[in-house]
Amino acid sequence: MEIVETEIKDLYIIEAESFVDDRGYFLESYNKRELEKHGLFYDFIQDNQSLSRYGTIRGLHFQKGEYSQSKLVYVSSGAVLDVAVDLRLELPSFGKHVSVVLSEENKRRLLIPKGFAHGFVVLSEYAIFHYKCDNSWNRESERGVRFDDPDLNIDWQVDPQRVIVSEKDQNLPLFKDISECYF
Repeated sequence: MEIVETEIKDLYIIEAESFVDDRGYFLESYNKRELEKHGLFYDFIQDNQSLSRYGTIRGLHFQKGEYSQSKLVYVSSGAVLDVAVDLRLELPSFGKHVSVVLSEENKRRLLIPKGFAHGFVVLSEYAIFHYKCDNSWNRESERGVRFDDPDLNIDWQVDPQRVIVSEKDQNLPLFKDISECYF
């Protein structure tokens, strides 16, 4: 397992080592001890999975306050562009984002700490996306920012005419319209 720092503090790409032979491959999708060797201490308590088709954007979502979540995300089938936006007011990276392709081929994981909004878009025909979370979801603490926010200027790498977004995500506020109490 290789831990790769991104340009945003505390946000890591994890390169999983896979063992390939004529039967297929084997890899460790998660190893708490390996993360702890690198000073990354998380207690993941819930696993989620979604199936989405090409052009589907899910996000940008986060949980507020005591229900905020760190996530370890990866794709077991297909490919997505995964996006994490830093919402930590005290850091110079506030409002900046990192985009990473996660796919069944590259077997990358993205480790997203608390204090980030998260979303992804499906780049393949379909994708199966996995989330390990260190806190339970809470409806009252659920928050989000518009995926197409002009100030965030995220290149989702899909034709805007083919984007599929839930009504809920289409109605999220713009980044400039949220205040500190929203976080």
